[in-house]
Amino acid sequence: MNREDFAMCDSDIIYLDSGATTLKPKQLAETMADYYNHYSANAHRGDYDISLKVDTLFEKTRYLISNFINANTNEVAFTNNTTDSLSKIVWGFFEDYLQPGEEVLLTKSEHASNILPWFELAKRKGIVVRYIPLDQELKITLENVKKSITPKTRVISLAQITNVVGDIRPIKEITKLAHQHQILVVCDGAQSVPHMKIDVKDLDVDFLAFSAHKMCGPTGLGILYGKEKYLRKFRPLIVGGGMNSSFEFDGTVQYHDIPQFFEAGTPNIASVIGFGEIISYLENIGMERIESYERQLRSYAIAKLEEVPNIILYNKNSESGIITFNIKDIFAQDLAIYLNRYHICVRAGSHCAKILKDDLGIKNTCRISLYFYNTEKEIDALVEALKNPKLKEEIL
Repeated sequence: MNREDFAMCDSDIIYLDSGATTLKPKQLAETMADYYNHYSANAHRGDYDISLKVDTLFEKTRYLISNFINANTNEVAFTNNTTDSLSKIVWGFFEDYLQPGEEVLLTKSEHASNILPWFELAKRKGIVVRYIPLDQELKITLENVKKSITPKTRVISLAQITNVVGDIRPIKEITKLAHQHQILVVCDGAQSVPHMKIDVKDLDVDFLAFSAHKMCGPTGLGILYGKEKYLRKFRPLIVGGGMNSSFEFDGTVQYHDIPQFFEAGTPNIASVIGFGEIISYLENIGMERIESYERQLRSYAIAKLEEVPNIILYNKNSESGIITFNIKDIFAQDLAIYLNRYHICVRAGSHCAKILKDDLGIKNTCRISLYFYNTEKEIDALVEALKNPKLKEEIL
C-alpha cells in the first residue's frame, strides 16, 4: 500500500521494524526541505511575511493533530517524543497531584518510558507502583483491572497497544471503570495512534502521549494531549523564551496560556510543519483502511510463520501488527544478525520492556512490526530465510 511514496521500498531492504520507527515518505522530506530552503524563519517571533507563514503552518499542524485525535487545539502540545511527553505528565502534573502512599497501576508489559518515571516518582514522593496481572496470553483484562484497584489507587497508566505482546487494550472500558473510582488514566499511544483511529473524547483518557516518527513523521517530535482542566494545573518544567508573556526584575512572571506554556525555546519547526503534511497523508489513506490492511497482513504472517520449524510464537493471538518470536535454541540477537544477511530488518532484545520477562519467561526475543507499506511477498522472504535447513549451522 502506497509503497511508491517510500524511497527505501525501492531498495532490497525488507523493513520489518516499524514499531521502532517507520519509513518516511517522500512528502515528508519535500515539505521539510521547502521550509529550510524557502522560509526558514523562527516561529512566533517575527512580524514579517515568512515568519508569519511559519506561524500559520506551525499552528495548522496543531489543528490537524487535534482533528486527527478529536481533541481541542489547546489540549495538544509539542514535545520531543513519547518518552518526553510521559515524563512531562509525571513530573509536571502527578508529582504535585499524588500523595505518599497513593498508588499507580501499571503492567509488566509496559515500555520503559511508562515505567521508569513512575519508579523515580516513587523514590522521590513515596507513591506505590503496583502491577495489574496479565492473563495466560499476556493480555490485560477488565476483570484483572477491577481486582487491582484499591482505595489508594489514583492513576492507571497503560499503553493502548504494547510493543512486545502487541495486544490492543480495552482502554475505553478501563477508563470508564477508572473514572467511577476517581482514578485518572494516562495512555501511551506510541504503538496505537499510528495504526488505528483514535478519538480521545470517546476513549475519555485524561492524558495521551505519542510520537511522530512511529507514524511516517520526523524524529524528535512528540505529542502531549491532556484534558484542559488538567493541563492548566501543570507546573512549568522548562521555562524561557516562547512560553512567557512578561517578567519583571522582582521575579514576577506571566506565563502564556496552554499549549504554548509547554513549548519553551525555539521549537522543532521543520518537523512540526513536516508532521502536518504526514497527518494529511495518513488521513488521505484512511486510518480504518490502514488498520484493516495490517490485520490481514498479520493473519497471513502468522499462518506462514507457523510453518517454520522450531518457531516459538509468543503473541499468536494478539491483534496488532506486532509479532514476537524466537527459534528454539537460537539467541534472538544471533537470529536478527542472520536475517540481516538477507537484508531483512527485525528487532531483537527486550524491546524496552525489561520486566516482561517475569511473565514471558524469557528476556530476549525477535520482533517484527508491520505497517501499511509491508507486503505478503516480504513475509514470504522472511519465512524462507527462517526455513533454511542450514539455519543453525550458519548462525553457530
